[in-house]
Amino acid sequence: MAKKHTSESRPTRGSGSLRPPGFGRRGRSRAAPPREPVAVAVAADAADFAGLGRHGLFGEADYPSYLRRTEGRLRAMYGQGLDVHLRVLEPADFEEFCEEHLLDPADPVARVAYAADPELAGEPFRYTGQRLAELLPALLADHLARVRISIGCAALLAAVGWEDRPEERLAAVLGYVSEVCLALAAGAGEGCHGVTLRSVGPADGEELAASTDLCVVSGELPGGGRGLEALCVTLAAAVAGCGSGELLLRTDGRVRGWALVDGWLRPMSAAETEAVLAAVPAAERGSAVARAGFPLRVGE
Repeated sequence: MAKKHTSESRPTRGSGSLRPPGFGRRGRSRAAPPREPVAVAVAADAADFAGLGRHGLFGEADYPSYLRRTEGRLRAMYGQGLDVHLRVLEPADFEEFCEEHLLDPADPVARVAYAADPELAGEPFRYTGQRLAELLPALLADHLARVRISIGCAALLAAVGWEDRPEERLAAVLGYVSEVCLALAAGAGEGCHGVTLRSVGPADGEELAASTDLCVVSGELPGGGRGLEALCVTLAAAVAGCGSGELLLRTDGRVRGWALVDGWLRPMSAAETEAVLAAVPAAERGSAVARAGFPLRVGE
């Protein structure tokens, strides 16, 4: 039988049982262990939502109600102080992930595992309380850049190889790409400029592509973001693999071009740039005027 507390049996001050919860023997507060981040995969457009619906992931909800429900969950978790990471729930990629890991796409566990998949390159995309509908374009752009980084890194490592001093070759390639970006910024001048890159590997014909805004402030590239990182990794892979292709720089309706030949960039003439633009859909090209690329002062 449990002993009944009396005035004689009640614990005295100084005995361990009177310490407030969460305090150690010396009176110091025991910090709670840090909470693990929560990863959430989001269907970023109505087409993806419909494609994923065949697995019964969303019940009878339509896309607007799915977004409202998801936003409510995200805000609740963020309001509780959780570190919330987002990624795009892409139908084909999700199904491939489930097949690879022997998961049922209809099982909620599959979505949790996919959201937290460490294979996606780069730092996580953090949710900070925004309206979900307003956040989706940025999430999609971030997702595309991270996919390009993953593809570019794999192509770069394959091109560098593991023989004949790969570390030195990798350092040389990355150094060249860094100088190219600085030279582009110096020649383009202040403001934001659109950059697109396309290359084709000489051996396997693998096509790599990336695009981003190159924003120059006081002659420098502050931050740059994930898009610039994807462009640099993609260009490094093309250089290391001796690929061919072109890099275009768009500024205020003018487009300058550089040809990628055997892994090196050289300025194109206005006529060469015009020939490249001719293959661009009219809706994407707009009223752009072709101009010759300027020399890239690299290695000087």
